[in-house]
Amino acid sequence: MKKKKGFRLKHLLLFLFIFWLGKSLISQRVVIKDAEKEIMHKKEEIAKIQREIEELNNEIEEKDSLDFVEKTAREELKMVKPREIMYIDKNKDKRPFVNPRN
Repeated sequence: MKKKKGFRLKHLLLFLFIFWLGKSLISQRVVIKDAEKEIMHKKEEIAKIQREIEELNNEIEEKDSLDFVEKTAREELKMVKPREIMYIDKNKDKRPFVNPRN
């Protein structure tokens, strides 16, 4: 009788240990998967920010060029070159070839 009790106790302890070990492994696997998802999300975020940085650097380089300065002066400040005449089309928005009868 005593051997059976000891045998059952050992089996019960072994079963509990295996159950605890399995539960721990599954729990760790879930944590690892969540961490991997977060790492992928962060990598995507880093790539997006690097693209934005590259675009901003290109924009900075473009603003240092004389073409950009000239374009800005002409469009925003309405400046013209010496001896240049600027014509403004007042009928730009009107449709000149539309039949007035319609």
